[in-house]
Amino acid sequence: MSIARVRSFAFSGIDAVPVEVQVQISNGLPAFLIVGLADKAVGEARERVRAALTAMSLSLPPKRILVNLAPADLQKEGSHFDLAIALGVLAAMEVLPRDEVAGYAAIGELSLDGRINQVNGVLPAALGASAEGIGLICAAEQGGEAAWGGEIEVLAAPDLLSLVNHFRGTQVLTPPSLPGLAEAEGGLDLADVRGMETAKRALEISAAGGHSLMLIGPPGAGKSMLAARLPGLLPDLSAAEALEVSAIHSVAGMLRDGKLVTRPPFREPHHSASQAAIIGGGPRARPGEVSLAHRGVLFLDEMPELPRQSLEALRAPIETGRTTVARAAAHVTYPARFQLIAAMNPCRCGYLGDATRECGRAPKCGEDYLGKISGPMLDRIDLCVQVQQVPAAEIARTPKGEASSTVSARIAQGRARAHRRQDGKCNAEAAIDEMALTPDAMALAETASDRLRLSGRGFTRMVRVARTIADLAGAEQVSRTHVAEALSYRHRVPGRS
Repeated sequence: MSIARVRSFAFSGIDAVPVEVQVQISNGLPAFLIVGLADKAVGEARERVRAALTAMSLSLPPKRILVNLAPADLQKEGSHFDLAIALGVLAAMEVLPRDEVAGYAAIGELSLDGRINQVNGVLPAALGASAEGIGLICAAEQGGEAAWGGEIEVLAAPDLLSLVNHFRGTQVLTPPSLPGLAEAEGGLDLADVRGMETAKRALEISAAGGHSLMLIGPPGAGKSMLAARLPGLLPDLSAAEALEVSAIHSVAGMLRDGKLVTRPPFREPHHSASQAAIIGGGPRARPGEVSLAHRGVLFLDEMPELPRQSLEALRAPIETGRTTVARAAAHVTYPARFQLIAAMNPCRCGYLGDATRECGRAPKCGEDYLGKISGPMLDRIDLCVQVQQVPAAEIARTPKGEASSTVSARIAQGRARAHRRQDGKCNAEAAIDEMALTPDAMALAETASDRLRLSGRGFTRMVRVARTIADLAGAEQVSRTHVAEALSYRHRVPGRS
């Protein structure tokens, strides 16, 4: 009696946790048991493995087969353990060399005919295998995704039989090549937006510093149009950011053709989305919209219409850059460093301030509508802009403004200044000690903070916006002018700081 060992991985957020699949075949009543805190999908692997071996004209020995997934106190979820269990069984049956199989981790789901199906999380698994110094076995379609894991040996097999032939020396699996980078979707040009100069200026500041932005205006004023053009203003992701964002998308099953994501993601969930959909959660603690928007933009249209629980749950990720899904057995943490862009009407009917169209409840309706967003949530929004309806004559006659390429070049220069000063961090993440305010600017900021009763958070965020305005202007220090402009954006919501 001996034990065959194959590695695999469980997932905690985007982290791949090593799991050792131990297979023992011993004398006793015929049985196929899987232990080690396995969920139903893992328990059903025994039937898929049995059918896959039958498709290869192999049968399980009439003995007691025990599969242990170690560590036994870690919850194992998903069908991706199928391949590791099958390889462990074949090694225990001496069909495969045990020593060679032990040098790999395997992740894949088996079909009844022995084909290896795609699963989520191959990229984090490849990174985990690289950290462990072992190779990775996966489905043929995901070999390119696994190749991003670094200097590891990747066996991308179409079916179980080809893996057996490879290990027995009768067939050689070709190493997969890198699939390249995901193609950026055609961005919308800021030049198409006529008028709205204040809103476009706020959008540029938001993009340059990674600041949150709220756009308030009547229906059809162009709030969504502005937000949709923000991704085109943002610079490409760095190599480390691209790998991190791609790992999240891999866990969520959204990494297309294994190509690395290089552009900041843009997520716009509907206002009927649940708290689990926004923050993350569900039966297997899947990543939510805040994590899928990591290093990119989360656009919430008609923000007051979102459920109150979902809105309040955004407060912690905005501050910390991560979200934690708490379960009785474990806590799963996902990255969530996103840029929040919100849009809303001034009231439920949308025409507050327009004497010809506002409802009979004005201005109380506007106060009630804004009251759906709590003070602590509003305090976390760096810029707030009133977007006014642009007259038809102005839309037709106003010439095009600056193109996105021109504005994005300025934004890239501003971000570069911030990164050099703050060790790679954007202004929205920087400490107030790094802002470099002149004495006059600090005096204005402190005086305005006292008069407007800004919280400590509100004061810090206002100074960060001023620092971004200075970076866009190419200034080494923040002056009174920069602080004054930042204050004008801070207090666009009547009666709120």
